[in-house]
Amino acid sequence: MTARYWWGEIDEDGTCRPAPTDEAEALARLGSLESPMDGTVPGTWEAAVACGVVPDRAAYLARLHDLAMRLAADRVAEALRGPDLELLRMVRTLDELDGVINLLTERAVEWYATQDPGFSRKFRAVPARRLVQVLLPRARGPLRSVLLQIEALGAARTDLAREVTRAAFRVMPNSSGLVGGLVAARLMAAAGSLDALARLPASGLQVLGARSALFSHIRTGTPPPKHGLIFQHRRVHNAPPAVRGRVARVLASRLAIAARIDRYRGTPDPAFIEAANARIDGVLA
Repeated sequence: MTARYWWGEIDEDGTCRPAPTDEAEALARLGSLESPMDGTVPGTWEAAVACGVVPDRAAYLARLHDLAMRLAADRVAEALRGPDLELLRMVRTLDELDGVINLLTERAVEWYATQDPGFSRKFRAVPARRLVQVLLPRARGPLRSVLLQIEALGAARTDLAREVTRAAFRVMPNSSGLVGGLVAARLMAAAGSLDALARLPASGLQVLGARSALFSHIRTGTPPPKHGLIFQHRRVHNAPPAVRGRVARVLASRLAIAARIDRYRGTPDPAFIEAANARIDGVLA
């Protein structure tokens, strides 16, 4: 049996064949070597010297170090080019924008309330985005400048949300077909990557994003969460309370399959999406 090493091969009869010295071929060879750790005896630097690959141990280690570092850099660069990683960054930026807009709006309302103390009580139930529109005609000076910046951030947030939805349908067509691009992208971001999402069981996907409630259940014995981020989908949050947990469970089971199709096929499966939607709607019937 021929023994393969990063620097060459040794046949059963002891014949040694050095590997090609071309850099690209050497990197590809090193990256392709995968051996089970149990019972594997790595090649020695003495064998590489005897084969004529390197003159001594120092050259052996230097060459191996150089190839290993370059291979690691190539794989990191490849991972960073993944379409799901860009989508992940977009979703996290979107969530940060939401937090910044809400915080700045709250501060602007507090600021204006010092000028008109009755305002905060009168408009307490008004959504943050609407509050900016209400305040703009009334505010003057620096406060008005801040409100204009908040309004610009809101427009940027709207544009980014549309782009996140479009990107999610490209990267996760089946998951997006079930719950919409924005919810699918947020689920993927909460998992950390499309690969991590595809590895989750349906039960884990169902409560993904409900970390606080889950920890509270573990620590204090409160009722376990029935849903996490998938609550944002209309089928779950519009479902009657009596069947909401079941809807979330069925939706999560179909999403787990959809995530695997997205990860390993990457193409839409209309038949699956239609059957999954019919099964989910059947719970609500």
